[in-house]
Amino acid sequence: MSITREPTSVDLEITVDVPVEHAFKVFTEDFDRIKPREHNMLPVEIAETVLEPRAGGRVYDRGVDGSTCQWARVLVVEPPHRLVISWDITPAFQLEPDPARCSEVEFTFTSVGPEQTHVRLEHRHLDRHGAGWQGWRDRAAGDSAWGIYLERFRALAEA
Repeated sequence: MSITREPTSVDLEITVDVPVEHAFKVFTEDFDRIKPREHNMLPVEIAETVLEPRAGGRVYDRGVDGSTCQWARVLVVEPPHRLVISWDITPAFQLEPDPARCSEVEFTFTSVGPEQTHVRLEHRHLDRHGAGWQGWRDRAAGDSAWGIYLERFRALAEA
């Protein structure tokens, strides 16, 4: 008898032509320029996205009217190699107030030479979101979700 388990994570990888310290700094300090404005849970346009690069920090959008929407928590920051945030959004794109029902996104930055960095994104524990998590996993792996973040990051880091 064998048991087959459905994958509960999304893994994406890219290599950028910049040193690891620069890659990490761009990702954490310029996250506002990486996150697409159309990825928005506010009732108004996003003025900025803020990633507070410290354990216990927040990731939130600030609307043009000053309103805010916190959609993640910063769990781990180990410059210049690792950043872990929670994903506090349900498969129905609502805020999830229960941390036990949130997934995690880990970004690792590994030097592969003085001018190259391998970046790995693992969005894990998607099954914590409950019903509908498989659909979120499939969307998260697509080019219009985490793929667009990584490509925007690459363009910004290598500019």
